[in-house]
Amino acid sequence: MKNQLKKIVPFAVVGIISGATTFGAINFFDTNQNNTDYSYFSTSKKDGQFAGVNATAMNDDFVKASKTTVPAVVTIRNYQSKTGMSNRAMEQDIFDFFFGEGFRNNKSQQREAPKDLPSGLGSGVIISPDGYIISNNHVVAGASKLEVVLSNKRTYTAKLIGTDPSTDIALLKIEDKGLPYLNFANSDLVEVGQWVLAVGNPLGLNSTVTAGIVSAKGRSIDLLSQQSRTPIESFIQTDAAINRGNSGGALVNINGDLIGINSAISSSSGYYEGYGFAVPSNLAKKVVEDIKKFGLVQRGFLGIGSLDLSNDLQVKTYNQRNKTNLKSEGGIYVTEVSKNSGAEDAGIKTGDIVKKIDNVNVESFSDLSLAIGSKRPGDKVVVTYIRNNKEYTVTASLKDQKGNTSLRSKDDLNVTEKIGGEFEPLSERVKVSYGLNSGVIAKNIVDGGELSKIGVVDNYIIMEINGKPVNSQKDIENILKSYKGNVSVVYLDEYGRLTRKGFVMP
Repeated sequence: MKNQLKKIVPFAVVGIISGATTFGAINFFDTNQNNTDYSYFSTSKKDGQFAGVNATAMNDDFVKASKTTVPAVVTIRNYQSKTGMSNRAMEQDIFDFFFGEGFRNNKSQQREAPKDLPSGLGSGVIISPDGYIISNNHVVAGASKLEVVLSNKRTYTAKLIGTDPSTDIALLKIEDKGLPYLNFANSDLVEVGQWVLAVGNPLGLNSTVTAGIVSAKGRSIDLLSQQSRTPIESFIQTDAAINRGNSGGALVNINGDLIGINSAISSSSGYYEGYGFAVPSNLAKKVVEDIKKFGLVQRGFLGIGSLDLSNDLQVKTYNQRNKTNLKSEGGIYVTEVSKNSGAEDAGIKTGDIVKKIDNVNVESFSDLSLAIGSKRPGDKVVVTYIRNNKEYTVTASLKDQKGNTSLRSKDDLNVTEKIGGEFEPLSERVKVSYGLNSGVIAKNIVDGGELSKIGVVDNYIIMEINGKPVNSQKDIENILKSYKGNVSVVYLDEYGRLTRKGFVMP
């Protein structure tokens, strides 16, 4: 499948790629609705504005916004050990997908870079005076050490507080006080055509400001599915120039308030060709507040399978497979309803068409993704849907993926949730084939989890935990229950190679 995709991609006009943590290493080898209960970070009291017609006034606005923003935007250096890149990153790397094996060869050199050189560079935004910093998950992924450099060149070692691959958001912390920071604006009030500034550190150029407008809202570019099974994409699209290294930087209005976190670019070359994409500030704020308070993201689910009726191709394919005659229009067609879900409890059924969430129009999956993804388990949403050409409105209580409505902290997680995976016993055939007496097959490995970080992916065989053979998920739970400290894992990859790696038990 992968080879087939590589044959197809060169004919594509535009590819979607991350906005870029890899510039530093490439450069070296080339030349060398949040509840106030959870609110920790400042929200602007001012709404975004349109730039005035008067050119002088516009320039003044840009200058003021730049002076506010630049001191609060930082460079993030991602240091990785020689084996810091996971096998998943090697096998499914997006750059490799678009640029072929030659690009991977360069990255092999990158993995062997000296320890005093960063494997990648990105950006981040200070969001509190005591040193909390928001950035992208892909900026900090695989790091053994994270270094933050302020616009005044002061350098700090940062602590990674938590990440959310589903939204590509990460929260870091540096130890200092009285730092410059940005307020969160209400991204729901952002309008297409509004002037914005993108601030970051592209291509190794510190404190770079570019201007443009919001060219679209609610964009889904199918990027985050590469790092999460439950991606939430409803990007703000802008024509402000964004390049590699801008990832994690600020998208601000002319007041200098944060309306988005720059995450990706649309490009066939890997460099700016017209459009960039930012995570809306409301969603980003909810994620980092969850991470700070609970240690993990509290995500509510409606519990429906969905067909995006605004996507002509998806509708056509669905009609062909299911012998239906659905029309391409705005809304979400319910293809299935999960048992014990909020949707089931509310009486939503297969065949219904969701049109609104909390009286906000749902035209596409990105709209639904944002509306639900910004909520927590236990939150109630008003769902408007069409059934048999009649409109109905119900209230649904969102649940987590296990069907619970209560909020959880890291302390509430079981062993497999903490390490990010599930396990099945080996069959006798597999044991004989690999010459093994013990082992379990890894399943549902969570991107960004502890097992994922050390290179374990689905269908790898875990043989030992802390020097003890394992034959079931129960064995792993017994070994790690109440355990604190370093965890040693021995596993076999798809080629039968034996690897020993470890992590600190969360």
